[in-house]
Amino acid sequence: MATIYDVAELAGVSPATVSRVFNGTSVSDDKVAAVRDAAAKLSFTPNRMARSLRRQSSEVIALVIPDIENPYFTEMARGVEDVASEAGYSVVLCNSDSQIEKEATYLRIAIAEHMSGVIIATADESSRLDPILATGRPVVAVDRGTAYDVDGVVMANRAAGMSAAKELWDAGYRRIAYIGGPEHIDTAAERAAGWRAALTGVKPDLDVDELARFASFRVEGGRAAMEELLALPQPPDAVVAGNNLIGVGAIQVLTERGLTPPRVGVAVIGSLPFTTLSPSAVTVVRLPARHMGVTAARMLLERIGGDTQPARTVVLRSEVQPARGGRD
Repeated sequence: MATIYDVAELAGVSPATVSRVFNGTSVSDDKVAAVRDAAAKLSFTPNRMARSLRRQSSEVIALVIPDIENPYFTEMARGVEDVASEAGYSVVLCNSDSQIEKEATYLRIAIAEHMSGVIIATADESSRLDPILATGRPVVAVDRGTAYDVDGVVMANRAAGMSAAKELWDAGYRRIAYIGGPEHIDTAAERAAGWRAALTGVKPDLDVDELARFASFRVEGGRAAMEELLALPQPPDAVVAGNNLIGVGAIQVLTERGLTPPRVGVAVIGSLPFTTLSPSAVTVVRLPARHMGVTAARMLLERIGGDTQPARTVVLRSEVQPARGGRD
């Protein structure tokens, strides 16, 4: 099924111009002709309900994220903004602090301000999208799944956890711990499942549960969990950090204890936004956060433009950057 992006490419105009043509906004005659000709060739027919809603909406979309201080989400936001701006839309960035109440407030504002759609990384599994969906406005979920039948863009989290653990095992480490965010958040649980599968795959009788810790997705969460792990009778000789800020916190503690890599191995899922260590000392399983934002914004604009195909989920894969050298 053709989308407004297909029409825009064939007509040689922007997606915003295609949207304006079908919504009756003033556009030059030559562009109108080019868009309608391209639409006819591609059998593109904008949804009438979407057109009606579009006339009542501003050219503004909301991006709701749980932690504006996390570079992962700001990188994703950049991808959203780049695509939205090119299409003639503005982005309102909303920080929920992983609080359901704040998230609900921002969604009410999106409705009241007639925003065209919402991209959201939900606060947790109890997030309620019913009010915004009831208005007919499109919603795209990012980073985390939801219980709703909406478009989504997520990472291959289980595979990322497996890759991180496997890199450490192959480097010679054997007691490989995992520190994740809250276990009820699917990203944390899936990355932990990947870590567990990688280790039990190479040694089926390995008991890994004592080496798993779930904290917050922030630096202090990584610090507290790393301190707990080092206090075990048999501390780990390596750790998989479930996100970038957890990795920073874990590395801070290891540095303070004189246990920096390669003495204790570290693999970080996401990126390593700031550290005193050489980047080559840590394995990084990179997540394409900006690409996630780009993909989500394109999906949302397609829905705004009238796309009526069934909800779909795009899964993005990570890229492993191994640490140089192995265990001492």
